[in-house]
Amino acid sequence: MKTGGTGGAKTLTGLKFESKVDFQTLLGNVPGYSIAKITGKAGAGVFFKGKLVARCFKKHDFYRFLEESEIKWKNMLSKRLLPDDAMLVIVRETLFIIEVKYQQVAGSVDEKLQTCDFKRKQYLKLVSPLGLKVEYVYVLNDWFRKPEYKDVLDYINSVNCHYKFNELPLAWLGLPI
Repeated sequence: MKTGGTGGAKTLTGLKFESKVDFQTLLGNVPGYSIAKITGKAGAGVFFKGKLVARCFKKHDFYRFLEESEIKWKNMLSKRLLPDDAMLVIVRETLFIIEVKYQQVAGSVDEKLQTCDFKRKQYLKLVSPLGLKVEYVYVLNDWFRKPEYKDVLDYINSVNCHYKFNELPLAWLGLPI
């Protein structure tokens, strides 16, 4: 990845991430995909060739989705978690929590990577009444390929969370390509 580079608009098999990226815009730029509001529903619909394949939620939109699904989150969690991006892939009945971590210098994100297990379990509490699974995935830039991140990357895998470098493959999410 290079600073100031471009990517994502022409990819067919995955979403290529850069430092400042809007997940929904990136997905909407993939040929065949469009993102649109669904009247009366929280978040945005993800359409592939006109067919609804997923729903996306940013921060508070996720809680609007829970409310429309009659989930009383305040009875389940002591504090609200706000996902950068959440995507419900309909055919997989899976909610993906997608956290993009882009570093160019050492910082507080190091410790944030160690919270995925707790957060995944909290999201699972919220959506298990709907019969949904939860996958928690970090999209990391090359900064995290450094040897000093080996232990935390191993930990992420050990607690059934995931990480990808620079790209989020559509097929891995269960989306058509």
